[in-house]
Amino acid sequence: MASPSKAGAALTSLREDLTGEVLAPGDPGYDDARTVFNAMIDRRPAVIAQCADAADVVRSVRFARDLDLPIAVRGGGHSVAGMALNDGGLVIDLRRMNEVTVYQATQSVRVQGGALMSHLDRATQPHGLATTGGRVSTTGVGGFVLGGGSGWLERSCGLAVDNLIGVDLVTADGAEVHASAQQNPELFWALHGGGGNFGVATSLTLKLHELPAFSMALVLYLPEFGEEATRTYRDVIEAGPVEASGGVIYLTGPPEEFVPPHLVGQLLCGALLAYAGPEEDMRKLAEPLLALPHEAEVVTAIPYADLQCMLDDPPGMRNYWSAEYLTGAPDDFVTVFCATGNSVPAPTGTTHVLFPMGGAVADGPPEYPVPYRDAPWAVHPFGIWEDPADDERCVQWVHDVRTAVRPWSTGAVYLNFIGDEGAERVIAGLGAENTRRLASVKRQYDPDNVFRFNHNIVPA
Repeated sequence: MASPSKAGAALTSLREDLTGEVLAPGDPGYDDARTVFNAMIDRRPAVIAQCADAADVVRSVRFARDLDLPIAVRGGGHSVAGMALNDGGLVIDLRRMNEVTVYQATQSVRVQGGALMSHLDRATQPHGLATTGGRVSTTGVGGFVLGGGSGWLERSCGLAVDNLIGVDLVTADGAEVHASAQQNPELFWALHGGGGNFGVATSLTLKLHELPAFSMALVLYLPEFGEEATRTYRDVIEAGPVEASGGVIYLTGPPEEFVPPHLVGQLLCGALLAYAGPEEDMRKLAEPLLALPHEAEVVTAIPYADLQCMLDDPPGMRNYWSAEYLTGAPDDFVTVFCATGNSVPAPTGTTHVLFPMGGAVADGPPEYPVPYRDAPWAVHPFGIWEDPADDERCVQWVHDVRTAVRPWSTGAVYLNFIGDEGAERVIAGLGAENTRRLASVKRQYDPDNVFRFNHNIVPA
C-alpha cells in the first residue's frame, strides 16, 4: 500500500486529470455514489472515479495499480452481491458513459459501458429494433451482457452474448483493447459469459433484431389455482412459437391499477405471456390461461421498452437471489414449485419465478461458456424485502426453494441471477472445462487478478 503522502498526491492528480468527477469519503455526493441497488450492501471505497470516457477509465486503472488499490467496476450497480463496490479501494463508476448509438443500416447498436437497459431499449425502439435485454429497465447493459444475458426476447433472439459483435475493453495494465471474432478472438470468447474478469468494458456492440410489434397478457390467480395455471402456462409455451416467453410468478399483490384493491398485499400467482409479435396472435395463445378462474387480467399490445419497465424492482430494498436451471417442468415439479410459491414470504417484494428457456437459447452457439443453454426451464427465487427483521426468513426461503427443486436441476446456473455462492457455483455457471480455458485467458489479461470483484475466475 502506498504511503499517505504518495496516495494524497496521486488523488490530487487524478482529480485534476479526470474529465469526470472524483469522490472520496467526506466529499459531497460520496454517499449517494456508493449506494447500490441492494440495501444489504454498505461498503466504503477510498475513491470513486465517475468516468466520462475511456481515457478516464485508463487513468483510473493506472491510478489504482500505482497505489495497489483493489478495483471494483460499477455499471448498473445491480449485482446482488454488491460487486460494484469494495471497501478501501477504487470504484470505477461508468454511469456517465451511457450513450447509445443505433446503426440501422447494419442492424447493430453501440452501447457505452455505463448504459442501463432503459437507455438501450429507448434508443432502439423508434427504429423498430431490439435485442435481448434484462427483465427490468434498471439493469446495467455491460454486466448483463458479459454475464450471459437472459431476458424476455431470448427465445426468439438468443442470449445477449449470442448477439455480441465486439467489446472495447481497458485491461488491468491500463491498455485499450478491442475484442471481436477477428481481433483477440480468445478474449472475445471469454467475454461470452466470463463477466468482468478481463477488464473494464467501455463499450459493447450488439446485433439488433426487427421487433415491429410486442404484446403481453398478465393473468392473476388466487394461489389455490396456481398449479393449474402453471401447468397451463407450461403447455402453452411448449406448444407455442419461440416468440412466446414470460414466466409464472408468485408475488405479493402490488398497489397497481391492475390489482383489485382487496388483493393488494395478498399472495397471488401470475402468468405473464410476453410475446414478440402482434396482440391478435398473442390473444390466441393466451386463451387457455384466460379460460381459468382468475382475479385480474391485462391483455394488450405494449411497446417492448414499456414492458421492460413494468416489473422494475424499487431501489433501497434488501435483496437475496438464487436460481436453478432445470431438465424439464413435469407435473411433479409443478407441484413442488407451487408449494414453494405458496410459502413466499408475504407481504414483501419477494417473487418466485419460473422462466421458459429453449428456442434460440438452445439453438445458439454451443462453444461459449454458458452451460445452462440446454435447460428448457429455470427457477429464480428472488428475495426482496425492506425490513432487516425479515432477513433470516427471506434468505432461508431462497435456500429452501433451491433444495426443493434440486431433483430437476441440471447443475448449471446463470451467474447474473445469483450472489456470492462460492467457487463451485462459479464453475457451475461457466462449466468445468470452460473454467480452465477462462483461467488461461485471465492469466494473459489480468495475471494479478486485479478485477476480482465479480464471479471470479482465478488466473491459472
